Amino acid sequence: MSWIQKLYETYEQCKGHEPDGSEPLLPISHTYQQAHVEITIDIAGNFKSAQFIGKQETVVPATEESAGRTNKCAPHPLCDKVQYCAADYQKWGGNKAPYYSDHTNKKGEIVKGYETLLSTWCASEHRHFKAEAVLAYVRKGEIVADLVREKILHAGNDGKLLGNWNADTPTPDIFRILTPDQKTKQRDQGNAFIRWRVREPENPCTAVWEDESLHVAWAKYDASTKATPGVCMVTGETGVNLASSHPKRIRHAGDGAKLISANDSSGYTFRGRFTDDTGQQACGVGYEVTQKAHNALRWLIQRQAYRNGDQVIVSWAVGGAPIPDPFGSSLTLLLAGIDATDSPTVIVDADAGQAFAKRLNLAMKGYRARLGPTDDIVVMGLDSATPGRMAITFYRELTGSEFLARIERWHTDFAWHQNFGKDKHFVGAPAPHDIAEAAYGRRLDDKLKKATIERLLPCIVDGQAFPRDLLESTIRRTCNRVGLERWEWEKFLGIACGLYRGAFKNEGYEMALETDRRSRDYLYGRLLALAENIEGYALTTAESGRETTAARFMQRFADRPVSTWRTVELALSPYKSRLNASAKGKGFLIKRMRVIDEILCLFEPEDFLRDTKLSGEFLLGYHCQRQALKPPKAEATAANDDDTPAE
Repeated sequence: MSWIQKLYETYEQCKGHEPDGSEPLLPISHTYQQAHVEITIDIAGNFKSAQFIGKQETVVPATEESAGRTNKCAPHPLCDKVQYCAADYQKWGGNKAPYYSDHTNKKGEIVKGYETLLSTWCASEHRHFKAEAVLAYVRKGEIVADLVREKILHAGNDGKLLGNWNADTPTPDIFRILTPDQKTKQRDQGNAFIRWRVREPENPCTAVWEDESLHVAWAKYDASTKATPGVCMVTGETGVNLASSHPKRIRHAGDGAKLISANDSSGYTFRGRFTDDTGQQACGVGYEVTQKAHNALRWLIQRQAYRNGDQVIVSWAVGGAPIPDPFGSSLTLLLAGIDATDSPTVIVDADAGQAFAKRLNLAMKGYRARLGPTDDIVVMGLDSATPGRMAITFYRELTGSEFLARIERWHTDFAWHQNFGKDKHFVGAPAPHDIAEAAYGRRLDDKLKKATIERLLPCIVDGQAFPRDLLESTIRRTCNRVGLERWEWEKFLGIACGLYRGAFKNEGYEMALETDRRSRDYLYGRLLALAENIEGYALTTAESGRETTAARFMQRFADRPVSTWRTVELALSPYKSRLNASAKGKGFLIKRMRVIDEILCLFEPEDFLRDTKLSGEFLLGYHCQRQALKPPKAEATAANDDDTPAE
């Protein structure tokens, strides 16, 4: 119950203190629905106008049953579909069961209809004048007739609502947003959802979904109807009204999956677990607690969650303080950090990451100024395998200092020069979704992407070791340069280098060229960069845009460096001759050959002759050597022209 307690506390602390520009927290006993039609009436319940509004998220009053309804028998008390609100729905040929009046369900139980529910509310001490105006209008039984007259709903010559639009004229809007029945392929216009506006001279707020006094009135009435006292296992209070059903629509308005299953006296929920089938022996959760907790979770997901299909991962501070997004890249973190930088953009630096470390420190300092070291931080992952059940796939509670330290460690350890496009160069760690694409390609399926994201989450939040297979897959794909587009390979190269540096952080790799590092793999990477640089310069002077031999043989070089280096070195002969033909080219070649000789002298003899596979370290040597060969201006003005070497 820890997760629901933290969400309940979040609601209590954030309600009324929502950041400017964000959606307010949903009141209890309310839910979100996509409204399609807006009807305006006056205080006496007289029809004024109606309009089609597409699909608009709307806050509507709801009962415990209607908020979690999976079958169409529990009406909302105010705003609902045409088949619930319209007494004349059947008269106009509605092909689904009407829920305007009381009816008997399959179990023989009498279920309250829309009119009964609304009239009972309006007869209570918690009635509201707007609800009374809506009741007066719906009792006239003219909703469908008014909407047909306003050309929002459409009927045929027989006076029945159409199931499809077969005329030559443009298809009406209502048919574009309704989903056809899988069996009949017909669209039921009774599924159009209605919301209300009530004009009252002394009240400028006509929208019922924006009127807080109406929200309060319904919440008080709904609370007065509860009669299931018990012990709330979240707060420990006794004698509170327990929830018999829990909200859905957590991730979006069409989400039918629930985190807590409703009590089921006729199915299999309690079979083999309890001695009775009433559900009273199960752990109880207070109605107000579950409403506030689910509303807080829905609000957090809308504001700051990472989404990948049905997968949702959300992190938040219980007290409402801003926190860094664990699923963003370092660029996202620096631009979102409070007082992180004076400039609106973050560009690749010519240093070894000192400027990045300074910016990162300023960003984390800004978060620490708002977030106390003992403040509660929660990271929660949600996913669903079926439409009706949702699971918590990841859950961690941390203190503010713990969370910030782990985020800072991730961005520091896995930082590298990243090239994500023409105008998106930065030093830092890549985002998890970019890592997934680097490991498995841009066309990876959703299931694999979900699984990869879930594996990366403990690395960021818990500081666990980076998965070795993901690292190897990223390095292997990066080495297969021929199979990638130029911009894609540049992106994957930076990601692969960052991942290798973070996975082997104890080696102390720098983001600048280390001329004193004598490891075999690092030196071979430097050699490949120099070979590419020499040939690239010769091809540039000849105005040729083809790939260099080093680029085409990169995969083979990573597998068999000794034998491949002989091939690459021999392929340089004609280009050396071409460069020696001019004074400028000859001077360039002398400088490059001097560096190659220096690198060869750093090898241990047995290392240079060992033709075993290179590790990802060779990419670090390759990237650092290539960066060192570029003129300083090239990084600022021609970041994509990586084949233009220094003279």
